Amino acid sequence: MFRVLTVAREFGSGGAAIAQKVADKFKWNLLDRALIDKIARAAQVDPETARQCDERVDSWVHRMSRRGLWHGAFEGVAAVTDAEFFDAETMAAVAQRVVAEAAAKGDCVIVGRGAQCALQNRPDTLHVFVYAPWAQRVARIRERVPAVKDIDQLIESTDQERADYIRTYFGCDWKNPHLYHMMISSQLGDDRAAQLIVDAIGRG
Repeated sequence: MFRVLTVAREFGSGGAAIAQKVADKFKWNLLDRALIDKIARAAQVDPETARQCDERVDSWVHRMSRRGLWHGAFEGVAAVTDAEFFDAETMAAVAQRVVAEAAAKGDCVIVGRGAQCALQNRPDTLHVFVYAPWAQRVARIRERVPAVKDIDQLIESTDQERADYIRTYFGCDWKNPHLYHMMISSQLGDDRAAQLIVDAIGRG
């Protein structure tokens, strides 16, 4: 029986909207933006600070400096009380803890943040990847952030950040089909894609 859903998504694919529909159907908790707030509270930093580090990888120079100056400072994912020391690596570590806690409680939909890797061995968790044709993704992003001039570059860079995040912190290939039970194109329509996931959860 599935009690948890993870949704990985290409940028602009509508994965977050589909996740919302599934959460609404089952009346499950949706952890997407709400997950950032939970992480911020757990790490004792401002939500905007957490948002800036979300699903990203620190620069190579920062990672080397981090290991040289304070390696081990966050072993065990201790609370971080100084935003100066909060970075993408700390964000990823706290995110894994928060995701694990949410999965233990069940009845939740977790969007991104490597949940498909962190929860890979849980038999009660359904893993889904949502993708979409390029033109559809461009149209979605243009509607969401009309002020952006180079939408193609924004999509490419965001996808790359997500892929780098999964590879760096989980050692996985973001688009490896073996990480997922289902890979769904939102070209089918958000409602139909959500229903396919609902059906799979119901059969699980």
